[in-house]
Amino acid sequence: MDTERAENKPDNNASRGYQPGNIWYRLFRNLIFTPIVKWFWKVEVIGAENIPANGCVIAANHIDAGDTIALPAALKPAMIFPAKKELFEGKNLGGKIVAWFLKLVGQVPIDRSGGKASVSGLEEIEQKLSAGHAIGIFPEGSRSTDGRLYKGHTGVARMALEVNKPVVPVGLINTRLLKNKLGLPTMKNAKIVIGKPLDYSRFHDFRNNIKVGRWVTNDIMAHIQEVTGQEYVDVYLSAVKRGKLSGEALEKHVKETPSLEEPQL
Repeated sequence: MDTERAENKPDNNASRGYQPGNIWYRLFRNLIFTPIVKWFWKVEVIGAENIPANGCVIAANHIDAGDTIALPAALKPAMIFPAKKELFEGKNLGGKIVAWFLKLVGQVPIDRSGGKASVSGLEEIEQKLSAGHAIGIFPEGSRSTDGRLYKGHTGVARMALEVNKPVVPVGLINTRLLKNKLGLPTMKNAKIVIGKPLDYSRFHDFRNNIKVGRWVTNDIMAHIQEVTGQEYVDVYLSAVKRGKLSGEALEKHVKETPSLEEPQL
């Protein structure tokens, strides 16, 4: 992998950059979630100094539901997980509560229908990045069924290239939730390993190129694999979860690493 490492230069707004997020976000994180992750789950964080203070896209593997709690609670920058816009509409009582909470803590809706609607939805995300937030995304699109790393969806590349910010590969290790003797969810030997930021700015003008999107996505997945040590399977998780691939048919797609033949532009 010869991807350029983005320089993590000091920023005049660094101290401010690590403090974005509204008061409710900071309240929930600092008083509830961070103590749980740090003292109860005892998640070890390695490489926290690699996160830029002036905004980045954090791309991580996805092991369990606890990832969406552990990751933002353990990292200093305020973190946004773009959620599908339907979650902000609240069709029933449960939906209204979810929508209320997402809005309360400053999360951002995104239109997944594609085209201009999806691109225009990135404007608010870009504003959050400029304010020093970290945008979190799980390129696999779902939780791994067997602990292996699966093919990444190109949405992570489209987002990174559109907002023109570095991508930080993050490895979640042993973050599967387990029940302790009291029946409470916990983790055992969990780690969050943060790699060096990756600079894809040279591809910004080619952000709509399909081959570029696939190469950037594969490169991100290769860097995630580098910090997790996971076995890589070159198919989408959705195909596995729908039962289209299993057993020997699935094993045929196991590769050493994602394809990394850089496109000629």
